[in-house]
This record gives sequence, structure tokens and C-alpha cells, in this order.
Amino acid sequence: MTMYAVGDVQGCLDPLLGLLEQVSFDPSQDQLISVGDLVNRGPKSLETMRFCKGLGSAFKMVLGNHDLHLLAIAHGVRGPTIKDTLDDILRAPDKGDLLNWLQHQPLLLEASGYHFVHAGIPPIWSLELAHQLAAEVSGALQSEQSGAYFESMYGNLPAIWSDSLEGPERWRVITNYLCRMRLCTAEGELELESRNAVEGAEAAAPFLPWFTHTNRQSADQKIVFGHWAALEGRDCGENVFALDTGCVWGGPMRLMNLETQEYFHQPA
Repeated sequence: MTMYAVGDVQGCLDPLLGLLEQVSFDPSQDQLISVGDLVNRGPKSLETMRFCKGLGSAFKMVLGNHDLHLLAIAHGVRGPTIKDTLDDILRAPDKGDLLNWLQHQPLLLEASGYHFVHAGIPPIWSLELAHQLAAEVSGALQSEQSGAYFESMYGNLPAIWSDSLEGPERWRVITNYLCRMRLCTAEGELELESRNAVEGAEAAAPFLPWFTHTNRQSADQKIVFGHWAALEGRDCGENVFALDTGCVWGGPMRLMNLETQEYFHQPA
């Protein structure tokens, strides 16, 4: 079995299919892992969900901020924005099955010696703690508390983790770390407005790219992430693999062979 990871698809199904053709992907023996943002902004979000769900056990994913946004809209706690391309999903006859499947996906998963997350792991968290906190949010998503989760999901505060946080505020900051983070301080304080590449982000010190902090507790673990298109898939240092190469913005889509760490690219 060969395991692959793919960057943000965002409804761009054709480049994804092109990548799978490049590597002769066989769902009967290979596995594909998405780092989240499976849907939105691209032209084929509904078809992408159907295809990936249809792969069955050959497909795994973590939730990204756009996936959670879709679920919040479906729960009636948020309206779509002018940039969203989610109407086909929300009108689809099989939307119930698709959304239920999506809502049961994790925010963090481990496979083949790698940890997969949409945005990143804050420097103050060990991977053990990150998995524990991600499971807390998954528990809320998959329970009767899901409505309360979505109603309180949006917002930039609290901007820093505290063990004393409870309920919706706790879920929100965990979600912001795992699904929205780009810059933070060494102590984990978030800055959620900047989308610059690393060179521009460094001017915002002490807010630096999460993976550059020297005290990062997860530095000895392999982390695969997406979310930050402005990085254009650049080398982010040892054990950190950036897969979002901005396909929905005209860049290529990136696929990674987890055994060889070889990258494959497909034009938008």
C-alpha cells in the first residue's frame, strides 16, 4: 500500500483526479489523506465530496476552516458569503449523508509516522496534548453540543491557550490553532489576520510562523499541513511539510508520497 497526502483541494476536483492518475492511485490498495479544506471557492465542491466519500477506507482527512464553515452554514448559524461556492452541496439530495460524513472527520490524525492537521500545531503544545484537545472538539462536533459549537466557532478570541478555558471559548481557540493559525508568538498568542509568506510575516515579530519557533514542542515529529497558500509549498524546515500550493488561486495542486517524501504537482 502506498499512502499519499494532498493539499487543499477546495472543490478543484479535476487537478485532484490528475494527480491520482499521475501516481496510478489504486483505491483497492492505496490511501489518500487530505489536509483539509476539501470544499469551497473552487468549481466542484459537491463532486469533490462525493468522490472522496466514495473512496471509502482509501480516503482520510482532517477538517479545515472551509469545511467547518460549510457545516456552520448547514446548521443555520451562518449565512454563505459572496465568495462561497457551496450552494450545490446545500441543495444536493444526498447532502444529509455528505454533511454527516464530513462532520465525523477529525481535526488531527496520525498515520504512517506523520501527523496531519489543516493549519498547524502551536509551539506550546506537545503532539500528545494536541491530539487530546482535537478529540475534545470532535466530541463536541459529534454530540448534541454541535449547535453550540458552531454558534460560537467564529472569532479570534481568546488569542492564547489556557488550561482553564471551558466550553465554547475552549473549543474556539483549539479550532483556531488547528484550522486557522499561521502566525503566533513563542507563548502561543495568535495573530489571525496576516496571510503573508514567511519573509513578510517575519516583520511582524514576535508573531512568527508557528513552525519557526525554536521552542516548539512538536519539532521532533513529522507534521503535514495545508491552509497557507502564500507559502507556495516552500521548505519549512525539518519534519514540516507544507502542501497548500494555492490551486484554487491558480497555482498547482500538490500530492506527497509519504514513504519517499516525493512531491507531485498538477496545474489548476
